[in-house]
Amino acid sequence: MENKKELVKQIQEKLEEIRPFLNMEGGDISFVKYEDHCVYVKLLGTCAHCVGQDETLKEGVLSLLQEISPEIEDVINVLL
Repeated sequence: MENKKELVKQIQEKLEEIRPFLNMEGGDISFVKYEDHCVYVKLLGTCAHCVGQDETLKEGVLSLLQEISPEIEDVINVLL
């Protein structure tokens, strides 16, 4: 369980690094949870309605998170 807690901490830190780039476009990203090798996030602002959000998540966010841990298989935007 400790390893999962450390991984979640690293995921949250990486999302903090990504946040300024999304903020420049009027968007934001919020961590929701990590479960079953998937990172669940909430896209906010302009990102929430962007037609390119799948590309941002899969090619941008996922690739950066996989640098932390290759066990991360997907990044999923949740609608809260």
